[in-house]
Amino acid sequence: MLKIGHEVVRPGKKYGDTPVTFAIPEELETVPGIPMNQREVDWYSREYPIENMNITERASRDWANNLRDGHVEMREIRKEHEKLNKPLILAARLSADLEPTAKATGEDLTQQIKDKARELGFVEVGIAAFDHRYVYQSKRGATTYYPHIICLAYEQDFEPTQTIPSVDAEIVHSSTYRTEGAAALELGNFIRSKGYHAQVAGSGDSFGPYIPMFVAAGVGQLGACGYLLTPHVGSRCRIVSVTTDANVTHDKPIDYGIHAFCQVCQVCVNRCPGRALMRDKIWWRGIEKNKLYFKRCRPVMARYLGCGVCMKVCPIQKYGLKNVMDHYAATGQVLGKGTHDLEGYALEGKGYFGPGELPVFEAGFFDMPHGDTGEWAFDRLKAKAKASGNQVTPQLMDEFRKEMTRALNQSVETNMAVAGKQEEDNPDYI
Repeated sequence: MLKIGHEVVRPGKKYGDTPVTFAIPEELETVPGIPMNQREVDWYSREYPIENMNITERASRDWANNLRDGHVEMREIRKEHEKLNKPLILAARLSADLEPTAKATGEDLTQQIKDKARELGFVEVGIAAFDHRYVYQSKRGATTYYPHIICLAYEQDFEPTQTIPSVDAEIVHSSTYRTEGAAALELGNFIRSKGYHAQVAGSGDSFGPYIPMFVAAGVGQLGACGYLLTPHVGSRCRIVSVTTDANVTHDKPIDYGIHAFCQVCQVCVNRCPGRALMRDKIWWRGIEKNKLYFKRCRPVMARYLGCGVCMKVCPIQKYGLKNVMDHYAATGQVLGKGTHDLEGYALEGKGYFGPGELPVFEAGFFDMPHGDTGEWAFDRLKAKAKASGNQVTPQLMDEFRKEMTRALNQSVETNMAVAGKQEEDNPDYI
């Protein structure tokens, strides 16, 4: 039996459940939250502010959506989700300007807000200071963010998630965003009824990659797959936030042992079909993490039903942190590692892959457009001109002019990330 370093006590999985104690082995202890160099985070935020990849990588996003639209069921799922989610996004955008419906009493509302969030179905809730360093450049100054952020995680149904990648998994992925979006709007109404402002952000229209704030709020830690790993359901959740000026108390980051455990586990790294996850941690924009190779991730997601294998094979998602940590403390082993129950998955048209087995893709599989649509249009102009004997013909210039006009129009469109995987959930999309 390994020596236990510390214990973490969290509310039960559902509202009203008995609190759960997580025993973290001493050898898995690191630091609360994410190892971070604040000066580097400040510098990158100032000199190289983050931007939504739906803007910086718009060319590959359009390419991926065109591929998905070739799959009839996926196309219908996306269309239905966009139709149902649009009113929620619009309501969230308007929420920042809604006035309180009662007079504030000045009391600390922390516990009332948490209780209400849990009543609404959120599996995790924490509160932290709003961090402007993680606001996309295109959204800075676009709206007022209140000083506190309520970090909310909503569980995604277990059974369909275990079929990843599949149509059923994509359906539950989209429906969970809508469910949590509606619940977050209701939480905003509750806060306004207490005399304060509340702004809903996320579920398709995020201000930025807000996982660092969720970690600061003690909701979870950053996993090797790039997702937020929460104690009860791991990465099997969708996240949304509410910023507010209510009188609240901030939570603190927690060391759940995840930062070190992921380096021992490595199941998501080993099982990624695209080999897109790094085995070793690096420092990236001031944060120590396992970096994701975007160019090896997006092609698989686009071609294979949104992929998500890294979520499916995570033992914390499958068994919960308590079971995983208890098993590790007792045996020194990762629960489920090397078993078909945890590691097996199937890719449409490729077949089943058990532990130690990975798909092989044909040459050119990972080729995709890069940059925004303007950059991609210019690259294509150069390629076509080279193929024409280094001649830029009037026809080529006319084609280029049309593509650049389309690119410029896209740059001023309101950005709604409602199709495919919600990229704001993953901090590797920075």
